[in-house]
Amino acid sequence: MDENMMGVVFFIITGAVIFGSLYVFYTTRNRERMALIEKNADPSILKSGSNGTFRQFPIKFGMLLMGVGLGILFGSILQATTVLKEEVAYTAMIFLFGGAGLFASYFIAKKLPK
Repeated sequence: MDENMMGVVFFIITGAVIFGSLYVFYTTRNRERMALIEKNADPSILKSGSNGTFRQFPIKFGMLLMGVGLGILFGSILQATTVLKEEVAYTAMIFLFGGAGLFASYFIAKKLPK
């Protein structure tokens, strides 16, 4: 296949996957709501973010990105100062500091008021 054609196919497939995922999400959500209406249940259980997990997402995402950034920095330092291969140094540090960032975000989010 031609390089230009590969790009077009990639964007078509990506768009189809996004559309399909959103379609399934919204039709499933609609069916759940209709089932609640039929059973005369309380619709307040469907509120988004009622348990506070949405407030914690920016903290988790920010700490993960900070950890990945530090991992890239320390991977560069590790690769320059040791005999490790570049791929090993970067990969190890990115995963190590990304995990440390998520671990730290758990304790920060635990201190947030409910």
